[in-house]
Amino acid sequence: MLYFSIKKGITIFIGRKVNFIDLFAGAGGLSEGFIRAGYEPIAHVEIDEAACFSLKTRSAYHYLKQNNQFDTYLQYLRGEINRQELYSKLPKDILSSVIHKAIGEENNAAIFGAIDANLPVNKEVDLIVGGPPCQAYSLVGRARSEHGMRKDPRNFLYVQYANYLERYNPKMFVFENVLGLKSAGKGAYLANMERLFNKKGYKINIFTVKAENFGVLQQRRRLIIIGWKDDFVPNLPDLDNFRSGITGHVSDLLVDLPFLQAGQGIDKFSHYAENNVSDYLRNTHIRNGVEELTQHIARPHNEQDKEIYRVAIQKWEDARERLNYNDLEDRLKTHNNRKSFTDRFKVVASDLEASQTVVAHIAKDGHYYIHPDIEQNRSISVREAARLQSFPDDFYFEGVKEGANRTAAFKQIGNAVPPLMGEMIARELFTLFD
Repeated sequence: MLYFSIKKGITIFIGRKVNFIDLFAGAGGLSEGFIRAGYEPIAHVEIDEAACFSLKTRSAYHYLKQNNQFDTYLQYLRGEINRQELYSKLPKDILSSVIHKAIGEENNAAIFGAIDANLPVNKEVDLIVGGPPCQAYSLVGRARSEHGMRKDPRNFLYVQYANYLERYNPKMFVFENVLGLKSAGKGAYLANMERLFNKKGYKINIFTVKAENFGVLQQRRRLIIIGWKDDFVPNLPDLDNFRSGITGHVSDLLVDLPFLQAGQGIDKFSHYAENNVSDYLRNTHIRNGVEELTQHIARPHNEQDKEIYRVAIQKWEDARERLNYNDLEDRLKTHNNRKSFTDRFKVVASDLEASQTVVAHIAKDGHYYIHPDIEQNRSISVREAARLQSFPDDFYFEGVKEGANRTAAFKQIGNAVPPLMGEMIARELFTLFD
């Protein structure tokens, strides 16, 4: 198998593929990165039904591409075949590798059975990746919760993660979560987590990473916990100080997309506005030769919001200053809370090297993600949000029902691990599985 490191510019040949299980998989951002680095997925476990359809559709992408049937996937992006017809082209084991169940005591036996059925006889699991939902640990989630998320059952999903480590005994695991995990419960959750992982036979190293250091044009801070069996000593990469060498500006993500105004856009499919593909888009796999542009859809806005958007954009263009909600005219202020979240209207500034963090709240409104072009005067589209998260343009986000589902797509994108960051981490760990 061929392994190519973007960072070091070298090629390494390895005799077998490293396999992995993705827990709390979401739409598969972390999986996408590991697959691009040459790893082989055994199973994806996810509670959200829409995200499971996205995982199946992406599994179709990889399977059809590897088996010289890629035009079938392009037919799907063009809307020439439906989702059921796409899935009919896949072996049953590909579809069954996506397990739509909540990880927990009530479902673990069934999930174990489904994973085991996809695991070849006498083959071991090399790696487990994924991270439990982060709302219970996030600073914003705690601020909005009456009890500071102390009673949220998601606080203890790491216990379930440990059960899967015990069951499958992988050589290593990669656990991703928010920075707030460090301070949640005054540090007790993280300390208990480390003790539990140690009890299961794993030592861990905790890294604080910046997505922009991996080439993602977004200010995203996350914890990456690397765990390994205590019977070997890995030469771990220094993820805290990692630099991919891939850089750009937010404008690189926007320049080739068609002009849209609020409420406009086509799900399947539209054409690019520009034929020139920037080095950034090419180097990060966002543009990779597929010309079928999907999900460049903008949500509608009322006239008041669009007026506020113009104020925010003009303020940035004139003085590179962010809009403070309290500076708006009184007639434009409809929120009673004037003390917190005063930056609730924020432009995705095209001249910056990284945007603000894309989070799942984008599914509720787009005020924090205003497109920088005052003529378009809207929040960013599904495709633009996906690009900020480094998803390739041929990655299609599904809803529960087939067809355009902007809200479901935004939620999946906001909750995802940027595939580019996942890929870089995967490549750095690859040789540890020799």
